[in-house]
Amino acid sequence: MNKADLTKAIYDTSHITGEFLLRSGQVSHEYFDKYLFEANPTLLKAIAEHLATMIPTPVDALAGLEMGGIPIVAMLSQISGYPSLFVRKKAKPYGTCKLAEGGEIQGKRLVIIEDVVTSGGQIKLSAQDLRSLGATVTDVMCVIDREAGGQANLAAEGLTLHPLFTMTELKQSAQ
Repeated sequence: MNKADLTKAIYDTSHITGEFLLRSGQVSHEYFDKYLFEANPTLLKAIAEHLATMIPTPVDALAGLEMGGIPIVAMLSQISGYPSLFVRKKAKPYGTCKLAEGGEIQGKRLVIIEDVVTSGGQIKLSAQDLRSLGATVTDVMCVIDREAGGQANLAAEGLTLHPLFTMTELKQSAQ
């Protein structure tokens, strides 16, 4: 699927209107229900194929954030051949008590994978947690940048955002 077709398919599949409270605390009158495109195997695979061409190097592993980044990182790992980690918001208090499942963190260069970025708040927290465990984290990839301050907020933390799409691009596909 070419990028123009993918842009329109994501918009058509996941764009909804109403009143939505975002994780950032902002209220939006439009929303991209990421789970609608993440649950669609054709779209998820096409997203991963496009993201795979954008992976910053060098990288040791892809770190998908709970919950929306997990299906993306799993498919992206399959397409790209890079190992994946599944990063929790908080280390679980039982079992292995790990923040990230799937492999080692210390000494690894990780690229964070997320679905939608608004302010980048959870990404900043997760990057700090991963860094405190010895990882090098400088890049973040996402499917949609809502263009609501996330890129600047992440840059202030030494993180470069690489979006597959911006909100503007998705809206233009509907015209």
